[in-house]
Amino acid sequence: MNIDAIYLATVFNSSIRMMTPILFVALGSALCVRVRIFNIGLEGMMLTGAFAAIVANFFTGSVTLSLIAAMLASMLVALIAGVFMVKFKGAMLVVGIAINILMGAITTFLMEIIFEVRGAFVSPELVSLPQIDVSFLSRFPVVETMFSRLTWLDLFAFIAAVLLYIYMFKTVKGFRLRSVGINKEASESLGVKADRVQISTIVFSGMLSGIGGGLLVMGGITMFAQNITAGRGFIALAAGNMGAAHPLGVIASSAFFGFAQSGANMLQNHRYISSELTMATPYLATILALALYNYTNMKRGRTVR
Repeated sequence: MNIDAIYLATVFNSSIRMMTPILFVALGSALCVRVRIFNIGLEGMMLTGAFAAIVANFFTGSVTLSLIAAMLASMLVALIAGVFMVKFKGAMLVVGIAINILMGAITTFLMEIIFEVRGAFVSPELVSLPQIDVSFLSRFPVVETMFSRLTWLDLFAFIAAVLLYIYMFKTVKGFRLRSVGINKEASESLGVKADRVQISTIVFSGMLSGIGGGLLVMGGITMFAQNITAGRGFIALAAGNMGAAHPLGVIASSAFFGFAQSGANMLQNHRYISSELTMATPYLATILALALYNYTNMKRGRTVR
């Protein structure tokens, strides 16, 4: 393995492409944490968005309509989850797990009905997301490699994080949202409709999960496979907590998991490391990072505010 500047630039580029789908979902997770919602159903919402994007892509050939379909489908699932969690006071863990299992089964069933295939669906008729033209960087091959093959949606992931930071910490509505998480009863006494805020936040997290799912299936190789999210929703849940439910902190935590995924892919080409170990690397990194994060917080007595 020849490690040079181009190789490191390739790892950086791969890490960005791996982190952005996680970043979208992690931002939704961070918002849910701020309103004291444990939204473990993000995995199912992301999978729903991925499937809806591919279906719309196949039948319309439009990337825009595919993303709209991904967002709407995920928002619908999120709305159902939100009603059960908030209005019916359902156990959040149970509702989230139910959403994940249900959407995993439904997408597998519908893939066989609509596309008449099992396992994975690939078609030359599918259209991928447009990539950012970085040909003007051709004089600097290392920099060009760092930012090649990125889509506009990858760029928007970072913009979305900044916009959410401004909303949450620089606006009155953002303060009201955070107040629900700090003390729901107190916020209601001040006129904040806490239930509506919580459900709206879950639905918005569903929209972000849908975008993340759409990016996952249309950003690189345009395809859909059974359980294509492969735990990314859970990783995003971890990233949202590790980032202290702060949009800018979530960027850093998502970058860590993106690098872990990218590193695992790079290690697959190493003949002395088994493929099973490389596939487990992102999940091992998640467990270790969360354990370290929780241990540090216990020492500091840190809480989200």
